[in-house]
Amino acid sequence: MATPTSPSRSADATRRWLDPAFFDFWATRFNPLWTWAQPRARLVERRAEGEGAVTLVLRPNRHWRGVGPGQHIELGVQIGGRWLRRHYSPSVTSGGCFEITVKHAAEGRVSPYLARDAQIGEVFELGQGFGDFAWPAGTSPITLLAAGSGITPMRALLRAEAARGFDRDVSLLYWVRRAEDACFTAELRAMADAHPRLSVRLWVTGEGAPRVDALTQAQWPATDTHVLACGPGGFVQAARQRAEGQVASFQAEAFSTPVVTAAEEGEVDVHLARSGRTLRLPRGLSLLEGLEAHGLKPRHGCRMGICNTCVCQRQSGATRHLLSGQHHDEPAAPVRLCVAAPTTDLILEL
Repeated sequence: MATPTSPSRSADATRRWLDPAFFDFWATRFNPLWTWAQPRARLVERRAEGEGAVTLVLRPNRHWRGVGPGQHIELGVQIGGRWLRRHYSPSVTSGGCFEITVKHAAEGRVSPYLARDAQIGEVFELGQGFGDFAWPAGTSPITLLAAGSGITPMRALLRAEAARGFDRDVSLLYWVRRAEDACFTAELRAMADAHPRLSVRLWVTGEGAPRVDALTQAQWPATDTHVLACGPGGFVQAARQRAEGQVASFQAEAFSTPVVTAAEEGEVDVHLARSGRTLRLPRGLSLLEGLEAHGLKPRHGCRMGICNTCVCQRQSGATRHLLSGQHHDEPAAPVRLCVAAPTTDLILEL
């Protein structure tokens, strides 16, 4: 009697005589979602979301494994015959779909296209969910600090908690330059109305930067509170400094680096061990930006210190984490190029 062949063994056998790239090339001619293993998603709906922002609803193919609240995905967009990739924090919706919210950035290439030009039915490449920005365990209070686009992972976290029912006090403090820039306000207010343990407060800064340090002691969370922050680098840095030693725990993600101070100016020698090159790189920029300025193209992904695509070994020297400000000089240690700046001469395994 013949032994049944497992699906995985059958797939391996098929792979030996059918090249997945060959399959994708021809199958996607009939349906762009038909791939051997590549996650893709089709745009099925779009709607305005605050001034200059748009929410895109996408339906993925069967190869996408989903995403946890607060995680990120890489979205591949074809513009002018080239695939460009950016990272977004999605929220899962009904019917197996998910949505991302994109803020139009005039200097960008992908966000203007997604905000204005992407058409219903267009197909994008997807990466699997990654990141560990997560709802803390337990029942201690939580305060969420969001500035600008930093509201998107907070919304995903709040949606998931609302589905379970809030078992603790949760406060959301959300900073925007103008009231019309705020996203999801109606949804957030409705969520707060439905769940008495959730409070939502919107801070409008005008042309000024979001000021965490402007919060009074009464407005700042108590010492038993878990704090999560997401926003520009300077905002996250200020929140981290304010929270240090004052709250139960602190998690943060930043989508830009803080402003360089005078103490971080100047250049250092960075030696690339595998290629044998030595470059002069600025102390105020990430290693990734410094290497790119010299025409190099290291592997990278999110540019936010989350996906670990750009990790390499630091053989010697010291670096500064651009988002936390912490200095690291451990020998033979991994370093994320996108969020690490050189503070001394370095040797990298590149």
